[in-house]
Amino acid sequence: MRTTNGVVEIEYETVGDNSDPALLLVCGLSSQLIAYRRDFCQLLADAGFYVVRYDNRDVGLSSKTAAKPPSLVATRDALNKGLDSPASYGLSDMALDGMAVLDALGIVRSHIWGMSMGGMIVQTMAINHWDRVLSITSVMSTTGASDVGRATPEASAALMAVPPLEREAHIAADLAARHTYASADIDWDEMASYAGAQYDRMFHPVGAVHQLAAVIADGDRTDRLKSVDVPCTVLHGGIDTLIDVSGGHATAEAIDGAKLVVYDTMGHDLPATLWPSYVDEMVELADRAS
Repeated sequence: MRTTNGVVEIEYETVGDNSDPALLLVCGLSSQLIAYRRDFCQLLADAGFYVVRYDNRDVGLSSKTAAKPPSLVATRDALNKGLDSPASYGLSDMALDGMAVLDALGIVRSHIWGMSMGGMIVQTMAINHWDRVLSITSVMSTTGASDVGRATPEASAALMAVPPLEREAHIAADLAARHTYASADIDWDEMASYAGAQYDRMFHPVGAVHQLAAVIADGDRTDRLKSVDVPCTVLHGGIDTLIDVSGGHATAEAIDGAKLVVYDTMGHDLPATLWPSYVDEMVELADRAS
């Protein structure tokens, strides 16, 4: 299914009963909606949620930006100097994409769950569209403050590496990168299958540069997060080397009343061994929001 936010087309899918409370799942950098595995979505649906997952702009089957992506250095410099950003769009625009999906489904208010960059978008939704938000779950994400949530040099290099164009080389490179920030109990066979599925569904690596520029341009949300007045849970991995757990602590500290859960064996991914706990935390958060 597809909807629009202005000229931007957004691809989305639903799982579950539309009479249940809605739960919008927001993807991370370069991740397609299949990053939220169908079995995970079904667990959430079985727990009583109408699950909605979608492709952010510039990935998957959603619209691609025609313009050349900006220099990330220039984007950072513009932020530091208070100049107009060269980024093609910002996290506020990406938040509006999610709101457009809710509009298309006739959903007035929704629980919202986002991982990594998706957590940043979820935070932005709670800041800008608080009247549409029942609760937020910010997963392995951060506030945008420069002194928290920093990647290790190895993980940062893996993130910024130019991906190979050929399918099998791309999968091998993707897995090698994930080894720098993965959870202790990740299923590597399943992860290889997922990497191939992402490649086959849509391979558009330049989109990640546009998205990363949006992240950089947004800057530090700490002060803005202090205005958030919806129930919040923050989930983070204790061995996350791509967004250090300090980013999760800072997010929970910025949002009044937020609950922080740190998983000792979790890196920068969603291992299936933790899915039942994620679902339990979502059910508990929904109870707090009711």
